[in-house]
Amino acid sequence: MQFRSPTSGLLSVEQMIRQIAAFLEEDPKAPHTIVIGTDSHTTSQSTTFVTAVVIHRVGKGARFYFRKLRHKPMFDLRHRIYKETELSLALVDVLNAKGMSALLSAWPLEIHIDIGQQGDTKALITEIKGWVTSVGYVARIKPESFGASAVADRFTS
Repeated sequence: MQFRSPTSGLLSVEQMIRQIAAFLEEDPKAPHTIVIGTDSHTTSQSTTFVTAVVIHRVGKGARFYFRKLRHKPMFDLRHRIYKETELSLALVDVLNAKGMSALLSAWPLEIHIDIGQQGDTKALITEIKGWVTSVGYVARIKPESFGASAVADRFTS
């Protein structure tokens, strides 16, 4: 599994975790939030999923990393939103397995979901937020879900 960083290029999961740890150590007293969010874009040929990992030093900037996955076209919105959420939650498991569990337990972790009160996704809010919170994470939706709706969205095309 590999991630991209706008400043460091292509990184392994282990390299990304080391960079995240170093960023957190630069200012350990500052409040930080770890954000994971996924967005997707569908064309007639494929659906591209982008999962972003954002380390937000509250009030002082952030670093982010992302990975892209291509999938056969998924035109059903409900199915696509469930897949986005699944990819975000699966990444938390990968990060924990690769040694990031201490960081994830030390700082607030939010799962950002690209759904909101406007549009077709509002019918999914209760069930998707319920899924994320039932496994122990904070779920954020639009307009608070910048990890999915701004960072990941930027790289879906």
